[in-house]
Amino acid sequence: MFSPSQADVRRFFCSVYAKAKDGQAMEAIETIAGLWIDEHPEYHAELADLDGALASMESVDPARTNPFLHLSMHLSISEQCSIDQPRGIRQAVELLTHRLDSLHQAHHHAMDCLGKMLWDSQQAGRPPDGEGYIACVQRHATRD
Repeated sequence: MFSPSQADVRRFFCSVYAKAKDGQAMEAIETIAGLWIDEHPEYHAELADLDGALASMESVDPARTNPFLHLSMHLSISEQCSIDQPRGIRQAVELLTHRLDSLHQAHHHAMDCLGKMLWDSQQAGRPPDGEGYIACVQRHATRD
């Protein structure tokens, strides 16, 4: 299982941003990451400054979204949907996308569910509850 460090994640997204700006060829995963980067112009300045991104790992501002975590979650959900793992996530995100008429907003709702699942797993010392995660996304998709 691939387990990148926080610095690896920051290097990856900064590299994808630089490649996209320069029109360089990218791997498939980089192309997907680049699409999510395009959706978040508010992060571009941070992605353009690798040294600053690495230096800022030591400070956490709870009032501000971590762009690297946010983009990582978009990428994770995209990958989950592409292979339908956990089983049912693709359909749940598709339903949510249809309801909201926005894949981007559907991902943001799914992120809430993904974050909760991971938090609960860590707090309880149990494996992540994929079924609970899917049920959470489905609840968002069927809300009135």
